[in-house]
Amino acid sequence: MFLFVTRSRAIRTLACAALALTFSTSQFGQTPTPTPDEPIPVQPRFPSPTRPMPSNERIGVTTDDQMPLSLDEAIEMALRNNNDIEASRKEARISDINLLGARGAYDPLWVSESYYERLTTPTASLIGGAVNGAVTQTRMFGSTGISGLSPYAGGNYSALFNSSRTTTSNTNSFLNPQFPASLALSYNQPLWRNRRIDSTRRAIQIAKKNINLTDSQLKRQAITVVNAVEQAYWDLVFALRNQQVQIETLRQAREQLESNQRLVDRGVLAPIELVAANAQISTFEQTVYQAQESVTRAENVLKTLLLPDRNARAWSRALTPVTPVGLAVPQVGLEIAVSEALKNRPEITQLQTSAEINAIDQDYFRDQAKPQIDLVGSYTMQGLAGTETPAAINPSTGLSRVPPNLVGGYFSSLGNLAAIDYPSYRVGVSIELPWGNKVAKANLARAQLEAGQIANNRAQIEQVVVAEVRNALQALRSAESRLASAVDARAAAEELYASEQRQFRGGTSTFYLVLQRQTDLAAARGRELQSRTDLNKAISEFQRSIGNTLNANGVSVSK
Repeated sequence: MFLFVTRSRAIRTLACAALALTFSTSQFGQTPTPTPDEPIPVQPRFPSPTRPMPSNERIGVTTDDQMPLSLDEAIEMALRNNNDIEASRKEARISDINLLGARGAYDPLWVSESYYERLTTPTASLIGGAVNGAVTQTRMFGSTGISGLSPYAGGNYSALFNSSRTTTSNTNSFLNPQFPASLALSYNQPLWRNRRIDSTRRAIQIAKKNINLTDSQLKRQAITVVNAVEQAYWDLVFALRNQQVQIETLRQAREQLESNQRLVDRGVLAPIELVAANAQISTFEQTVYQAQESVTRAENVLKTLLLPDRNARAWSRALTPVTPVGLAVPQVGLEIAVSEALKNRPEITQLQTSAEINAIDQDYFRDQAKPQIDLVGSYTMQGLAGTETPAAINPSTGLSRVPPNLVGGYFSSLGNLAAIDYPSYRVGVSIELPWGNKVAKANLARAQLEAGQIANNRAQIEQVVVAEVRNALQALRSAESRLASAVDARAAAEELYASEQRQFRGGTSTFYLVLQRQTDLAAARGRELQSRTDLNKAISEFQRSIGNTLNANGVSVSK
């Protein structure tokens, strides 16, 4: 405390002494020190060489070789060249082929058999007609027919035609050679198990559902690709326009430097302001180079989506988006958007198809748990003809023991067959009662549990879809409002910058405030571009969230 008081008193004493000296100097009429004619400069000049504007050259791209590209063309190129899309197309074609193969189970099966045989059978009987204790028989046999499954009610059918030429050494034979022929028809109809559904019809129904499943997968993949292309396209638009804004800002800063130089030369402005202008130019140059890098990155992302491989010529060309940035903003309420999403989203469609396949499995396994009861029927027609042997003549009467219609050749036998003179038929029921049938019951139980899993997954996916729609709709409305605000902010920044320049030229402002306004204007222009890009990307994301991406872009995906 004592030191503080002492120092205060000393300061007051020195101040009073100085004041007294001033009065005494004025009183005795001493002349003050003259002011120099040339003022001492506040800051010496820092000459800085003028650097050229940043080059537009970019790594791996010939900027003179421009490639105009609309959004529709970009989407078409991506869908045509994307490897995932091509893989999904092949999966869809495989599903078509699988359906064709499943239906092939109903193709009739044609069978044919022919052979020659010679049989020698020892015989120890008087009536056996043996010669030297044996009977020798030769036969030329031929058989042909079809069999298959019926597409109705799970039946199966067969038709078999047999014919042969037979010779024998049997002395008791009345016809030698003879030509037996037969036509046998049979049909087996399930009455319980396999009547409503069987393994073949199950495979066909699942193959049909798999076509829908692969179509949904193809659509989902196409939506993903189109959405990615849209996002990358608008990112490139923003990067290019942002680069233009930064270059224009740099150009304005250079013009401001030239104006400041003229003012300094006239002595109106302090040379230090040239340093501030050069510093601002250096800052804007850095921003231009950052914008140039952003253009390269955005362009490479888009090219990766569009081009088939690294050898495509377009890799060396500069992409120039030509689609206008102003898109129509969808005006859709939340309820309608959610309804469209639940109806159109491929994920929901895939789960619905999986549930339908599961229902087919349940029907099949439930049917397999039933007893097997089949109605069996067959009808056979026979024909026979041949050449009479001496044994056919009755010694007492001299007449033939063979009916006249059986005497003849091969075609006589076919005639007898067609006349249906010797038919035979059979009708019956075949029953199989599985003991326990644990396999079918276990399969049915597993299918029922899988149905519960599918229902749980669908509930979860629907919840995610609804959340995505809500988020996308909110982002759409927010981006639309932000754009309106950004446009107003940019217009206001332009007015403030112009006003600050006028005040600076009139001498009522400082260059520091001009720099601030210029920086604010560049930021406002960037925010407007970003807001417009965000709105376009929000529109794309909203269309994806409701499953309308392909329709909104007029895209039809074919296998």
